[in-house]
Amino acid sequence: MDAAKVWEPSEAVKRGARITAYMQWLERQRGLRFADYDALWRWSVTDLEAFWASIWDYFDVKAATPYQRVLGARTMPGAQWFAGARLNYVDQIFRHNTSARPAVVFRNEAGDRTELSWDELERQVAALAASLRGMGVGPGDRVVAYMPNIPEAVVSILAVISLGAVWSLCSPDMGQVAVLDRFRQIAPKVLIAVDGYRWGGKPYDRCDVVLDLLRGLPSVETLVLLPYLNPAADAQRFPNGVAWESLIQGRSTLVAEPVPFDHPLWVVYSSGTTGMPKPIVHCQGGIVLEHLKLMALHNDVGPEDRFHWFSSTGWVMWNLQVAGLLVGATICIYDGNPAWPDYHTLWRFAGEVQASFFGAGAAFYTSCLKTGVEPTQVANLDRVRAVGSTGSPLPPEGYRWIYDHVRPDVWLTSMSGGTDFAGAFVGGVPILPVYLGEMQARCLGAKVEAYDDAGKSVLDEVGELVCTEPMPSMPLYFWNDPGNKRYQESYFDVYPGVWLHGDWIRITPRGGAVIYGRSDSTINRHGVRMGTSDLYRAVEDMDELMDSLVVDLEYLGRESYMPLFVVLRPGAELTEELKTRIKDRIRTAMSARHVPNDVFQVDEIPRTLSGKKLEVPIKKLLLGQPLEKVVNRDSMANPGSLDWFVRFAARRNSPG
Repeated sequence: MDAAKVWEPSEAVKRGARITAYMQWLERQRGLRFADYDALWRWSVTDLEAFWASIWDYFDVKAATPYQRVLGARTMPGAQWFAGARLNYVDQIFRHNTSARPAVVFRNEAGDRTELSWDELERQVAALAASLRGMGVGPGDRVVAYMPNIPEAVVSILAVISLGAVWSLCSPDMGQVAVLDRFRQIAPKVLIAVDGYRWGGKPYDRCDVVLDLLRGLPSVETLVLLPYLNPAADAQRFPNGVAWESLIQGRSTLVAEPVPFDHPLWVVYSSGTTGMPKPIVHCQGGIVLEHLKLMALHNDVGPEDRFHWFSSTGWVMWNLQVAGLLVGATICIYDGNPAWPDYHTLWRFAGEVQASFFGAGAAFYTSCLKTGVEPTQVANLDRVRAVGSTGSPLPPEGYRWIYDHVRPDVWLTSMSGGTDFAGAFVGGVPILPVYLGEMQARCLGAKVEAYDDAGKSVLDEVGELVCTEPMPSMPLYFWNDPGNKRYQESYFDVYPGVWLHGDWIRITPRGGAVIYGRSDSTINRHGVRMGTSDLYRAVEDMDELMDSLVVDLEYLGRESYMPLFVVLRPGAELTEELKTRIKDRIRTAMSARHVPNDVFQVDEIPRTLSGKKLEVPIKKLLLGQPLEKVVNRDSMANPGSLDWFVRFAARRNSPG
């Protein structure tokens, strides 16, 4: 059945959209006229050179030297983009310097409030860059940070990038093992760290962790300490420690070092649920182009916007929050637990800072739905014109909740992409309608297709999400990966020359897309393949259920066993009657073959730092693999949740 239309852009919205201005520019400057978005998309993924050159020219990318050719080798991996160009990400940002509006607006759960003007942001970035240069930091050196979502983290990333150095960041709620697993691989020269942070009303001192990091990172020559939890925290207690404040004094001229288009920009990491985290290296020019395109043309963000996307610094969405500055927007950042003291917190923040774009993970919206949040009762959201969602599939119930409880006229832009290429494959288009449970379109320049089991492109069928043409923001390489072996294995082993993303996707006949979850956790019972999100939608709208996890355990030579684990509302009880109703709900919503063998109550569903359910690691654990081989506790939001599953696995796999 066709999905219901829940939003239609007005003529005024269409006229004012940044993608409309871009299409008009293409007609004036290139003589290209497109009847609709679909025609524009098809051109963008067919004539790659013309499309990406148009993004460069339309956004007037600043470069010290011009490019000689848009695309050399048209291969994956190994595409050669914009050879000859020398530029710097930071130059694209401070061209927007203005006294008309702030660059950064900040709040945290402790009640601290800060605004940085564009001039003050540039002053601090220039001062910190000069200080780092004085420490010997130059192009190619790695500077890492252990910081929460605060303005100083924004200052730090821009200062590091301006030098041509390579940035990497971990959130302070990550333990030293997880941080060392990441930073040790790239041998940083400088570590910037906070002394601690607050979360859910509680203080967390991290000074001992910082000391452990220094012991485990012999390459670090200088520690920069920011007293965030305790103003009296002393940098002198650390070896080679210097105080943050001493590095941002005075006024220096910001000098952004021109570097080649493919110069390393930052290192981000895969979730690290198995083995060592993959240190993914993106390039300066590729991220500039992808983020300009994504922020302006797909998220419709510009200089007049106040852009908020709630994220921890352990998630690539933090990088996209910073990218709001690339298009001249004011970025509105919040540090703290979005559920403390209740799930109204971020909505209050949005009202206070007058956010025009409100973004968060899909799990946040479903939690709001479950806990009865009423945003407009606690905040004036009249300025919010767009709501963004990502991180996991947003179910139709989440769409309905946003339109019923936030604003009926808001544009909901749901997108899906990943850390791997720091962008989106499918996302929003402000000139298209929004349909329930469906992302609006494949993004420009992203030739996304759904492949069936035979590797053939299919329409309106669930298949593997693949990208069949290169994009500039795809990884340069993984750090310290001889012969690109891990890189090749991660994306190109199944379909040589085609990027395999690891998600199930259905491309709808109208060009939209539905994501069904990770393809390697998909349930395949009796020859019928189903994304786990289908089952979650069926059961999680039951009043008694707060959360759920399902895994299909296929034992060699035995019939598959599929347990369902559920988190109940306080006061609810997993009676036989409730188990029957859960199974009946699944039988009715899907089919009898998808009814779980058993239903178990747990206190929490294991999740990554970015909110994804740990389906595959739990599946591997229950199939008998040792815990340490399948999941890294330090890369989780709630590592204590694993204990129940470890005991369950022991019972399941015992010889008796």
